[in-house]
Amino acid sequence: MLEELQKVTSHPTAADLYEIIRKRLPKISLGTVYRNLELLVENQTIQKLDMNGAEARFDGNPARHCHVRCSVCGRVGDLHSVAPDPLKQKIKKIKKIKKSDGWEILGYRIEFEGTCPDCQKES
Repeated sequence: MLEELQKVTSHPTAADLYEIIRKRLPKISLGTVYRNLELLVENQTIQKLDMNGAEARFDGNPARHCHVRCSVCGRVGDLHSVAPDPLKQKIKKIKKIKKSDGWEILGYRIEFEGTCPDCQKES
């Protein structure tokens, strides 16, 4: 499963990945795919992308990087031109502020939205 996920850059849903894996393992169940994806996420081997208003997608690259979602077709891609590292210092400051607000900050997620190259060509 991990091998198949790491081969693609399309950030597939669990159902998409199930269809890919079934070609190699025809008897695998969708439930097995979901369970194993969650285990891989828990072990920080892969990333689960909970994009706003869309089905969760998965990324075989566990390194911290930014993603962008097309507001027209829903495609999700890696955003290589934006580095998440400059945000680290700001997040450290936010974690210090948490005590006065009562929140325990566990992490952060930034969702970029745009129009993918294919949708730009169509308009």
